Amino acid sequence: MTQHATPAHSCITFLTNQPTLPVLAQVAVTFAVLMTKWSVRQRSRKQLRHLTPEQLKDVGLSREDAHYEATLPFWRP
Repeated sequence: MTQHATPAHSCITFLTNQPTLPVLAQVAVTFAVLMTKWSVRQRSRKQLRHLTPEQLKDVGLSREDAHYEATLPFWRP
């Protein structure tokens, strides 16, 4: 089976030729993206609290660094 690569410029052209979203839709998409980012941060920080010392070593974090990151509020990057 042969797969044809789509040139990047044709994808960009396709996207730039699409009509813009209405303002309310843009706000809704922006809000959904923000909620998704916050949810991912909250879950990953919660999981970070439960990593073993070996797992922390694998990802290159000290217990102190992990604790600091895990205690950050979800809205802070």
